Amino acid sequence: MSGRLIVVSNRVPLDETGSGGLVVALHEALSAGGGIWIGAQETEAEVATEDFHPHEVKGYEKLTFDLTARDAQEYYLGYSNSVLWPLCHRRTDLIDFQPAYAEGYERVNRRLARMLARLLRPDDLVWVHDYHFFSLAHYLREAGVQNAIGYFLHIPFPNLSDLPALPQADHFADWLAGYDLVGLQTQRDVASCLEFFRSRPEGELMLDGTVKFGARSFRIGSFPIGIDVDVMVKAADARRADATLRLGEGERLLIGVDRLDYSKGLVSRLKGMEAYLAKLPPDSPRASLLQIAPPSREQVAAYREIRTQMEQVTGAINGEYSEIDWTPVRYIHKPVERSLLAALYRRADAALVTSLADGMNLVAKEYVASQDPDNPGVLILSRFAGAAEQMQTALIINPYDIGEVATAIATALAMPLEERRERHAELLADVKERDIRWWSGAYLAALRRCQAPQTDAAVGE
Repeated sequence: MSGRLIVVSNRVPLDETGSGGLVVALHEALSAGGGIWIGAQETEAEVATEDFHPHEVKGYEKLTFDLTARDAQEYYLGYSNSVLWPLCHRRTDLIDFQPAYAEGYERVNRRLARMLARLLRPDDLVWVHDYHFFSLAHYLREAGVQNAIGYFLHIPFPNLSDLPALPQADHFADWLAGYDLVGLQTQRDVASCLEFFRSRPEGELMLDGTVKFGARSFRIGSFPIGIDVDVMVKAADARRADATLRLGEGERLLIGVDRLDYSKGLVSRLKGMEAYLAKLPPDSPRASLLQIAPPSREQVAAYREIRTQMEQVTGAINGEYSEIDWTPVRYIHKPVERSLLAALYRRADAALVTSLADGMNLVAKEYVASQDPDNPGVLILSRFAGAAEQMQTALIINPYDIGEVATAIATALAMPLEERRERHAELLADVKERDIRWWSGAYLAALRRCQAPQTDAAVGE
């Protein structure tokens, strides 16, 4: 294909290319051959227009579409983050069922599909990102679009047993079948997606690996997202962390970095730290946990509840174990700049990733990339994080088992240097091999092999 690359994501950075790995990868992919990056932008208008708003950048275009206050409440905070997010993160008990949410999700996706249909040229390649746009390709097909359309889900694919809780469960298969390539983070996600389509009477798994659903055939594949390794390595200066933290002599440091979200297992992490402290002999070196958890979606009740839990548990631990000159848990409820994060990663003796459900978890990879290979720290990693599929030489834990978390902390802090080096070398090799540029290149190569328009014939190379 020689057409443009059209990227659709919920947000598009308007000021700079951004420092995050995903932003850098998409910026480079669009700059390489020209294209358009499309995302939402909130407006004070009560009615959204059906016109894109251009934002010029060198090498390609950025376009935004209107998101009214009503859209933000119903499509974004409502259906996307109060229905789809808990569904995909195994928390169906937190789904907030409101008819207006589903209507808002359909309204925004249909409107964007109409706008895209007018914009697309026949040879354009479309790459849609994340749970905000599950249904976008379906509406594009209804509008007559025959371009190759790819989709990448950055969060976990929902379990088959959870999908009936989705108010639009009967339409979910049609939404996905509108794409030519459904990209997921892990082989576990691929298995869940295949299981879902095998459970549908209209679904059929073909010998060439494609999935046939009704008149359409498409591919499902695992494309584990990576990081920009060089950025983390260059910023990782433990001296800056030492100057910032002012740790006591001989004090050990554990670090956790997460958005404040119920899927990250933050309370389990704190309780694991508490269990570790409870068993610590009096003459042992002090160890403190630095937990950075910036606010997230505070308009949603479940997020306000997790903040309250974090503050209560942190206060209880510090009240029980603090000394005049030492606090065992440092809880930071605000963002920390990326360069300082890299320095903190490098200084930390261990990183705690205790996700209860996670598409990938790039903190695990950032921590590994930031380490001093001669004296690396230890990654403690939940088996429920997508990264665990690749990073098997980490200390893999069950975050629901508080005792296991505590034991892993003790093991990490006591691990001999040679073992730390061996584990880190293997982890770093994979992080470097499958970095963010590998991810975007592998996905786009697979999407370009897809054929469009789709008929009863299977997609194939």
